[in-house]
Amino acid sequence: MKKFPLHTVALALGLVFSAGAMAQAPSATDYKSAKDKIAAEYKSSKAACKSMSGNARDICQEEAKGKEKVDKAELEVTYRPEAKTRYDARLARAEAVYGVAKERCDDLAGNAKDVCVKEAKSAQVAAKADAKVQFETTKANTTANEKSSDARSDASEKKVEARKDANADKMEAEYKVAAEKCETLAGDAKNACQASAKSRYGKN
Repeated sequence: MKKFPLHTVALALGLVFSAGAMAQAPSATDYKSAKDKIAAEYKSSKAACKSMSGNARDICQEEAKGKEKVDKAELEVTYRPEAKTRYDARLARAEAVYGVAKERCDDLAGNAKDVCVKEAKSAQVAAKADAKVQFETTKANTTANEKSSDARSDASEKKVEARKDANADKMEAEYKVAAEKCETLAGDAKNACQASAKSRYGKN
């Protein structure tokens, strides 16, 4: 099965997130200039895809679209360095990487393609879950710093709950990948594979 490591996809998109890359927020003029530059780069990248064909063209277009979304989200972080903008940037990156990875799966067929898509989805779920945990933790810490010991206790509970939800989402996505891989088997081997997957991910 031909693999497309998601970290490779991320690097290809240039999705290197560095919060606080700028010492201070840009002026309104700089902000508009940055937005115009992002739009121009997207237009140029999209135009370059026209020389390609088939799935290569689709991948190219998805990379251009994904990079534009991430660039816009990261610009918002530099302009408004808040927990919410950082969270949105992480989500944008997760969606962009997933979009490209899913397009690359179209180069495959049958079960190999199904597994590829589910692996891409699993990575997306994990990235979004981690982003949510980080966001909820930051919010809880901020609240705890501003309020009483009761608030700090409540914040701690929220952090634990966020991690629990994130782990559940990840486990479910990973189970779907494992179950899909069983589809290449038959008979007792398939049953054993499915039973093993259910046991591993608490589906019994």
